Amino acid sequence: MNLQQFRFVRETIRRQYNLTEAARSLYTSQPGVSKAIIELEDELGIKIFERHGKRIKGLTRPGADVAKIIERIMLEVDNLKKVSDDFARDDEGTLVIACTHAQARYLLPKVIPEFRKRFPKVHLSLAEGSPAHLASMVLHEQADVAIATETLSKTPGLVALPVYEWEHTIVVRPDHELAELPTPASRNLNLKLLAKYPIVTYDHAFSGRRSIDEAFAKENLTPDIVLEALDADVIKTYVDVGLGIGIIAGVAFDPRRDKGLVGLSAGHLFGKHHTRVGIKAGTFLRDYVYVLLEMLAPALTRDVVQDALEGESSI
Repeated sequence: MNLQQFRFVRETIRRQYNLTEAARSLYTSQPGVSKAIIELEDELGIKIFERHGKRIKGLTRPGADVAKIIERIMLEVDNLKKVSDDFARDDEGTLVIACTHAQARYLLPKVIPEFRKRFPKVHLSLAEGSPAHLASMVLHEQADVAIATETLSKTPGLVALPVYEWEHTIVVRPDHELAELPTPASRNLNLKLLAKYPIVTYDHAFSGRRSIDEAFAKENLTPDIVLEALDADVIKTYVDVGLGIGIIAGVAFDPRRDKGLVGLSAGHLFGKHHTRVGIKAGTFLRDYVYVLLEMLAPALTRDVVQDALEGESSI
């Protein structure tokens, strides 16, 4: 058995058992991938994949165990490469940050300029998407870290560490009747009152949408959600043109920047939420990744992160 066979098995699983796609991603031929997998199965004396004719349909029971072992082996192979790079070129490399639009727009601009000053030779790349997609990117080593509110802490294979806590904010136009409430009176906002108005808020996969739905359902209310969007900037745009009131993450509202809107705190209605950074469990991190994590949240020191990755503690 050899690493190439392991790589073929892993990529076949990642490509949803499509040998043609696996071969294409590995820059080799489909017959070559198929032959290597069959040779590994013969050597092990078990079938890794369930087949229907020539098509692979899924993993066998022993194949599922083999897949887990191969994933661990390949992770350590990747770690060896990273160790080599870290000592040979400790201040240069690449860093792929998978994040939602909200984190790219409101969190990372506070961090990336300083990071660039410290590591000018590190090539940064932001990959935006839904929280579930971001988690998958890290698990499949297409990104080094993921930053999001949902999904990361519930994804097997990821270590999710807290970055910051936030609450929702209601945004309305200055001429809306809710805007007449003085700021302290926003505590008097209730779900029954909000349900009277058309609402613009996040898609179900983003920024605490689940807690919004659950809060209304608990009060037996059906909100009139007229538009769902992927990010707060779009929501604010449609509030500004009069489509309805908006419910967004508090971090996305800045009175100085959003002068055409009024924000009302809604933490008492929809609770508190935690934005987290997700890292693949057991992975080796370059020095500059540790620096980034501590820039994101001072509590995420190197020792804290290493303990979490090694499973010795959780946050």
